[in-house]
Amino acid sequence: MEKNALVAPVVKWAGGKRQLLGVLQPLLPRRITCYCEPFVGGGALLFRLQPSRAIINDVNSELIAVYEVIRDAVEDLILTLQGHANEEAYFYAVRHWDRDPQTYDAKSKVEKAARLLFLNKTCYNGLFRVNTAGEFNTPFGRYKNPAIVNAPVLRAVSAYFRAAEISFSSLDYAAVLEVLPDRSFVYLDPPYDPVSTSSRFTGYARGGFSRQEQIRLRECCDWLNRRGIKFMLSNSATAFIRDLYKDYSVTIVRAKRALNSVAARRGLVDEVVVRNYA
Repeated sequence: MEKNALVAPVVKWAGGKRQLLGVLQPLLPRRITCYCEPFVGGGALLFRLQPSRAIINDVNSELIAVYEVIRDAVEDLILTLQGHANEEAYFYAVRHWDRDPQTYDAKSKVEKAARLLFLNKTCYNGLFRVNTAGEFNTPFGRYKNPAIVNAPVLRAVSAYFRAAEISFSSLDYAAVLEVLPDRSFVYLDPPYDPVSTSSRFTGYARGGFSRQEQIRLRECCDWLNRRGIKFMLSNSATAFIRDLYKDYSVTIVRAKRALNSVAARRGLVDEVVVRNYA
């Protein structure tokens, strides 16, 4: 497929890879028949590569619903977004929708997608975070002129989604990996193992991602390796993660992160890129 430079992430997501694309791309296999991303998040690598065949998944069903609306009803989405205002009282009123499940369920798919995009653009640090009840709880960001509506990018992403053969799902990552076609390539970008208690962030969906989940993911990687399916995985460079993937090729990269609750500890941190191929 011919690539469109306007195709880019439409949400800011915790652990986004836009800043690392120049490092990650040279580490990719030369040929990718089917691209799979079970933790797609903001999809920076997906949108840079724009593969013609892809399997896209995220446990956050609201995010996947946004992508489906962009594919199927982008003009309705743009029109709905234009009705949102960057005002504090209005922000909290829209954020409050999910506190009343009956009211929220009555909203259309387009309205729900516009809500997520609006909150993402106007909340503090663009951080999608939910509480234990699954309710969006990031505060108002107080930005002067956030880009609530980026119509050219939304239309470009919609055109890409419609031109490519892409399946969207919101399943457990293991269920996605179990049904991969042969010669697929998998990019795994799970919630990171925290480098400290103050840097822990697992609020992108209810439940979180424990070290037991990190071990289960490594077991899935082992299974992919036995099948001969190439994978690349990103994570924090903690001693736990380095030891977990010691049998694979591990590359250390530097990334700027801002999720630590202590401002002085934000900045460049080591991350690992794990591969089962040279």
